[in-house]
Amino acid sequence: MAAISEPVSLLNLNPLFTSKNPYPIHFLNLSKLPSKTVLIATCCAATPSPSPSPSPSLPQDSIQNPLHASPERPRDRRKVVRLAWEKLVRWSRSWRSKAKTDVLERTKKVVVLGGGSFGTVMAAHVANRKAQMEVSMLVRDPEVCQSINENHCNYKYFPEHKLPENVTATSDAKKALLGADYCLHAVPVQFSASFLEGIAEHVEPGLPFISLSKGLELNTLRMMSQIIPQALKNPRQPFIALSGPSFALELMNKLPTAMVVASKDKKLANAVQQLLASSYLRISTSSDVIGVEIVGALKNVLAIAAGIVEGMNLGNNSMAALVAQGCSEIRWLATKMGAKPATITGLTGTGDIMLTCFVNLSRNRRVGVRLGSGETLDDILSSMNQVAEGVSTAGAVIALAQKYNVKMPVLTAVARIVDSELTPKKAVLELMSLPQVEEV
Repeated sequence: MAAISEPVSLLNLNPLFTSKNPYPIHFLNLSKLPSKTVLIATCCAATPSPSPSPSPSLPQDSIQNPLHASPERPRDRRKVVRLAWEKLVRWSRSWRSKAKTDVLERTKKVVVLGGGSFGTVMAAHVANRKAQMEVSMLVRDPEVCQSINENHCNYKYFPEHKLPENVTATSDAKKALLGADYCLHAVPVQFSASFLEGIAEHVEPGLPFISLSKGLELNTLRMMSQIIPQALKNPRQPFIALSGPSFALELMNKLPTAMVVASKDKKLANAVQQLLASSYLRISTSSDVIGVEIVGALKNVLAIAAGIVEGMNLGNNSMAALVAQGCSEIRWLATKMGAKPATITGLTGTGDIMLTCFVNLSRNRRVGVRLGSGETLDDILSSMNQVAEGVSTAGAVIALAQKYNVKMPVLTAVARIVDSELTPKKAVLELMSLPQVEEV
């Protein structure tokens, strides 16, 4: 057999290839080919030896055609996956076997402030955790109070869902709070200060407050971790923030959900985790109260922006670009306020943002859709029986951005639209005309 003597071109597909480090190619016993350039592609991923000696031959199975791979390989892979899963399950069972239940066992009464959708859901959830526990809802609406006590349902929000027998309602603050071990605060942010000031005399100084409310107080820029102790005139009032991607309806239907409890007191966070965690509600703990609260507030404003894009039929590209930009703006402000990066990318950050921006059950998103469709804000709000916190939070967010010297074009545009100083169409044109800059 004659060796090849025609010119040879090498098409190198390995990014490590350089002219100073060529691959040695050896032609052994190749038959004579036609007199034209031969194209040889080299794709080896490893850096070759510069030695001119022949390259060592590869193991036989490494050069097999992948289409004719040994049937042992899929079996090996499945075995590895199965073992990994079994190890995870064993770890989970071991952890659960050691889980404490003393908090649930010694909790006799929980009070829920507010008779809205999420307050009702959490009242039902806690009541289901222990049939002997008393769960008292403090509500203002006498018809809701009567509906809960007589028909065991909140006719306004969940007329088709029966509440546990151990859930009761009252308009008497003293009666509701008497003997409570934990308090779930579900009053909208903008009304929380005045509400709490009115019941402060009945609140025990050591009663832990678990805040379900998300947002910023419009005039003061306060979060619930500031509002609650100040309104109760007790800077040491135990505080926990509960947040995460959770629609009330899905939680009421006991669909799998994951949330976070945040407190500066690790022992308290662990206790609330034990109180709330169930087979369908995962509860993680965090010490980043500021991060959990600020992201929970800002995501509502971003959800309005996402709804506007949907209402204007701007397409999926626009939606992705807007939400990505909004996430960056939230990160810029939250980190300047002291939030941890892990919080922003976790359940209470990215998780809650995705749920609120992309799913129609979101009240704030629905407001945005209707704004983008041409409706006025007054008409939208007058037709709703629930509070869209993003509307009132938008102005507070911009004030915070100015305080911390952060540029937030998307969230600022939402605030301008909410104030009727900018139309959605004009806002889009202005945002698309912003300078082309490096992504940060």
